[in-house]
Amino acid sequence: MQMKKNVDTSKFIERLEELRKEKGVTYADISRATNLTQTAFSKWLKGTRLPNIDSIIILVNYFGCTAGYLIGTEN
Repeated sequence: MQMKKNVDTSKFIERLEELRKEKGVTYADISRATNLTQTAFSKWLKGTRLPNIDSIIILVNYFGCTAGYLIGTEN
């Protein structure tokens, strides 16, 4: 059985930007607090890569949201 790709890259980028602005931090701030690299953020924002599950977990813990919200599968 083949699974359908449900991740909307543009929605992930939109949510990441929204959460960052709401928290009033820069990507450098998030990088320092989470040990995620600024290069990773750059690739995600350009849409050339998606975060792995470990990075998603780190981000949802940092922002206090659900994984579904962050990747755009729930509101």
